[in-house]
Amino acid sequence: MNYFQRDTQTAYEAKSEAQRIAFAPVVFQACRLLRKYGLLEQVQRSGSAGRTLEEIVAGASVPRYGVKVLLEAGLGIGLFCQNDGRFTLTKLGYFILRDAMTHANMDMAHDVCYRGLFHLEEAIEQGRPAGLQTLGDWPTFYEGLSALPPHVRQSWLAFDHYYSDQAFPAVLPLVFADKPKRLLDVGGNTGKWVIQCAKHDPLVRITIADLPRQLELARANIREHGVEDRVDFFALDILDETQSLPEGHDAIWMSQFLDCFSEQQIVSILRRAARALPPGGVLHILELFWDRQPNETAAFCLQQTSLYFTAIANGNSQMYQSSDLLRALAESGLKVVEERDQVGQFHTWLKCRKA
Repeated sequence: MNYFQRDTQTAYEAKSEAQRIAFAPVVFQACRLLRKYGLLEQVQRSGSAGRTLEEIVAGASVPRYGVKVLLEAGLGIGLFCQNDGRFTLTKLGYFILRDAMTHANMDMAHDVCYRGLFHLEEAIEQGRPAGLQTLGDWPTFYEGLSALPPHVRQSWLAFDHYYSDQAFPAVLPLVFADKPKRLLDVGGNTGKWVIQCAKHDPLVRITIADLPRQLELARANIREHGVEDRVDFFALDILDETQSLPEGHDAIWMSQFLDCFSEQQIVSILRRAARALPPGGVLHILELFWDRQPNETAAFCLQQTSLYFTAIANGNSQMYQSSDLLRALAESGLKVVEERDQVGQFHTWLKCRKA
């Protein structure tokens, strides 16, 4: 991957892009409200005929002034074209309106990150999630996940699940190629992976290890899918280095988990995973690495997501380069024996054993 080796912009293009960055918070909120108020929807439904300002105002739920300034902002952003006073939707406008990935990213950015990123400067200087205070009084975001306001929690889960939901079906055959009888899911979140594993293999028994409040949420979801009889629950604060991972599992699974920790913490977690593995046992890691993405846009999204970890989640982790994790694995006494990129679309799967 060599997306970032050359400066490809002309001076004019670079200066123009600088102005878009300067107004990026304004652009973001304008796009969000054009979608929220149904203005993009109105224009899209009009097709190539388009709609005039007054026609859009007549179908809007907000005053004419608000509609006018949002539409004109949308012209500059590139969401609309205007000919003979009629607005039509551009391809960019269509993706802001309809694209599921864009919705997941925007809702996460607004509901979880927007206010907290005002404190990014403090977070960088002090090495703590200074923006987390805008959501609640917890040491890390994950300790407060189950207590978030419903719409905030929903936006975070939709963001998290959008990416994992694409990867899980693709990685299931890879994990179960060895026919594990007992599987440990570390950082199981809402239990989605556990449920899919239990349905994929009717003989497997699974342990889900996570914070106590997260286990409550996972238990409810697992019970709803009727597989609770094959699932064990293990309360664990992985940041407490005195707590060991439960033993007796053929395989350990960590999905979109290690990016939630600093490099030093990752080494501690991986060392405990190595100790918990039996002879011949395997550790499966599913992660998003910005240097193994299929295109520059995907790499960009992950690089910006790192600042969510900096300002809000914990103050010390990020979306890593693959070399960072490979170094941590080696330091922990583990080696990669098989790997695959673009699992689903964006993930990397690493199968590891004791070195």
